[in-house]
Amino acid sequence: MKKFISMLTLVLVFTTMSFGQVDKEYNETLKNMFDVSGTEESYKAIITQMVTMFKLQYTDVREEVWDEFEKDFLKTSLNDLVEMLVPIYIKYMTKEDLEALIVFYETPVGKKFAKNTPLIMQDSMKIGEEWGMKIGEKFVKKMKEKGH
Repeated sequence: MKKFISMLTLVLVFTTMSFGQVDKEYNETLKNMFDVSGTEESYKAIITQMVTMFKLQYTDVREEVWDEFEKDFLKTSLNDLVEMLVPIYIKYMTKEDLEALIVFYETPVGKKFAKNTPLIMQDSMKIGEEWGMKIGEKFVKKMKEKGH
């Protein structure tokens, strides 16, 4: 019985260690994919925008304090975000999937896509607003036609 418990303990320890390694490797692969895809730059821009908004609210804070905050948040917040996103990505994408995306983003067209994605998103949001307004207007018109 002691041998069985010892073997079971060893198996559990090695299994836990290997899962930890997988999570660490997956985490690093996801961070790399975020980097080459331009996702990390988009998140950095969001943090910079947030700092700018806080600057407007707290006008008595010295600029060097804001610089320190921004640098700190850029470093730690992105790491925290990756940690938080790993369970979501791992549910839908294998490490091999992420590696294939990395290969794509390292090609000329992948680099072009990564570079232009923020601009595409910005322009798409404008179109999305227009589209939503048109649907809203059609909805109101049809509701009136139905007597509501």
